[in-house]
Amino acid sequence: MDDFTKALETFTAVSAPPIGDAELAARIAGLQARLRAEGVKAAWLDASSSLRYYTGLSIGLSERVHGALIPATGAPVYVSPQFEVPKLETMLRLAGEILPWEEHEDPCAMIAARLATLEAPGQGLALDPATPFRFAGRLSTAVQGPVVAAEAMIAAQRQIKSAAEIAIIQTAMDASWLVQKTVHGLLRPGLTTTELCDFVDEAHRRLGLAPLFVAVQFGEATAYPHGVPYPQTLTEGDMVLVDLGGILQGYRSDITRSYVFGTPTPRQRAIWEAERRAHAAAFAAATLGTPCEAVDAAARASLAAEGYGPDYTVPGLPHRTGHGLGLDIHEDPFILRGNLTPLAPGMVFSIEPMLCVYGECGVRLEDIVHMEADGAHWFCPPAESLDDPFRCRSL
Repeated sequence: MDDFTKALETFTAVSAPPIGDAELAARIAGLQARLRAEGVKAAWLDASSSLRYYTGLSIGLSERVHGALIPATGAPVYVSPQFEVPKLETMLRLAGEILPWEEHEDPCAMIAARLATLEAPGQGLALDPATPFRFAGRLSTAVQGPVVAAEAMIAAQRQIKSAAEIAIIQTAMDASWLVQKTVHGLLRPGLTTTELCDFVDEAHRRLGLAPLFVAVQFGEATAYPHGVPYPQTLTEGDMVLVDLGGILQGYRSDITRSYVFGTPTPRQRAIWEAERRAHAAAFAAATLGTPCEAVDAAARASLAAEGYGPDYTVPGLPHRTGHGLGLDIHEDPFILRGNLTPLAPGMVFSIEPMLCVYGECGVRLEDIVHMEADGAHWFCPPAESLDDPFRCRSL
């Protein structure tokens, strides 16, 4: 039995309480309040993560219109291809009318007609930002009244996580942190990035998560934020970067660790420590009421003080410092210059000010933060030592 198989046998499935119907109903009520405040008659939720957020329905995006019309008052109207209705009826968690359409019919025209008859205040339609253009364009033409973006009103709700959401994300993050720690202990010369990626996916399955993504990079390739399009083989002295995530009840985990396989050189240690200090500076800046852009600025200032950058210049940090995390791997709030959204309790986002030194190596320490009434908290312990990156000393 090889080391990978032995490690997999130690994993057991994790679980967390699901989002309840009462919370879904409260989310709908919150969206409806925003619709009324803005004078919009209804919102269209396409087959997106927002449809799941508000209704609990997880329906894959396809070439057919499938989603829900949320009136400013009243029950949802579910729009579905006729042949999908029997399945949809078994999936509904919140009661509402089902508006079916046959293959030869125009569902966008049907939605516009149903919108016109809704007994709800306001005018027009707010569109889910995930609505494909081929549907959005047709809806914009068919609807009588203004068609506006629902992005701001949806983001305002989704970026503030409930206790139930944070508990699910915590469970998923704990599982992914364990996978990261296990990978670190399994490294040996000759391992390929492909072998490690396969292990990470299977480890998430054993832990009860659906694999979301995994990226493994060695050596100079660690300098590239999204890796390289070819497999690599591990050798002594390589910088190692492992970025991975899974899905639990629709919610994502996301965590990156970088370290050296073998004895770090003074140069590798200096780059790693510069990244750790930028990571810590960003966390220290994440205080309630502070604009998101200040967290990004703190990471860049830390790196600039050590001679990296400035701004997006490489060697340095070539991308934003972080992104929100929830039902999508990248969602509001985004931690970047120009985002003046103040940090508030319930926000969940990454801190990952990757330090890229092309031609040498890169270091990304990515951890997820949740804001509470008393400030910022890590979901998982951050790496504090290059020599022992999974030793837990602080949270």
